[in-house]
Amino acid sequence: MKLYYFPKTISIAAVLALHEAGVEFEAVKVDFSKAEQAGPHYHAINPKGRVPALVTDQGVVTETGAILEYIAALAPEAGLVPADALQAARMREAMYYLASTAHVNHAHKMRGARWATQETSFADMAAKVPETMTASAAYLENKVLAGPFVLGERISLADVYLYVVCTWLPGDQVDMTAFPKLTGFVAAMEARPSVAKARADGMI
Repeated sequence: MKLYYFPKTISIAAVLALHEAGVEFEAVKVDFSKAEQAGPHYHAINPKGRVPALVTDQGVVTETGAILEYIAALAPEAGLVPADALQAARMREAMYYLASTAHVNHAHKMRGARWATQETSFADMAAKVPETMTASAAYLENKVLAGPFVLGERISLADVYLYVVCTWLPGDQVDMTAFPKLTGFVAAMEARPSVAKARADGMI
């Protein structure tokens, strides 16, 4: 399999999941600095022009949540999706919040053209990011983390997703000292070999 990624983007959640699952893959960097994501070669892989994209022998899978679920299904022994139905729903509840709210809040800092055409609108969106991302951090701190990890003592797909979002928070001017549970979560994730490997490979 080939995973198309760019460092420090949400695509790194898929990298971490692959490492956690013990699934071999080839990492292919899509160079955003050269706008490769907008070029015809990458559009032939993912016409949305975004990462991640996972190329399998049965076709291409896009969208972070779908890729994470696919990886977990390939290696059920890794236990990245809990067998308990309610716990699995809690995992997905966290993931969908990260995708639909926290990630969108973050994207307003540098992707304003997705939602508006006026430069003044872009600046206004960017100025709002510290507020909206702090609100997201508060929600994650108080309503999502059940313990060291999202579901308590065990890691799941939600954790690789949440970890990447947490790496954005300082750059979004979120005061992490106000969120000790999130800070502890980040430390717990950074102790894992999957994160150490991704960091050593210059992806984080």
